[in-house]
Amino acid sequence: MGKRDELIEKYAEDLKTKCGVDPDMALLTKVTIGCGPAIYNDDASTVAASQPGELETVKTNFLMKKLGLADGPELMSGIEKVIETYGKSERNKYRAVVYYLLTKHFGKESVYA
Repeated sequence: MGKRDELIEKYAEDLKTKCGVDPDMALLTKVTIGCGPAIYNDDASTVAASQPGELETVKTNFLMKKLGLADGPELMSGIEKVIETYGKSERNKYRAVVYYLLTKHFGKESVYA
């Protein structure tokens, strides 16, 4: 098993145990691949949910650029909902898991089809 496959397994486990979500493995794999080399970097592989600047980056670079959503208050409320699902007290929120949850939240699975 390669490093990426190990990470995908770890992300699936987080989705099951911390988020109560049964992951669509094909989508999770595509979202993880879409994160690129960031998944291998300790700092870049997680989302600092307590930093407004980080959440703004997720909104701009992922929701607007990648998923093609128009800017609006529903984007930040979607991010906040996903952070709550993951657990605010959860220190390591993996970027791929957050992106997966956001993709599902906004019904944008077709972006990865």
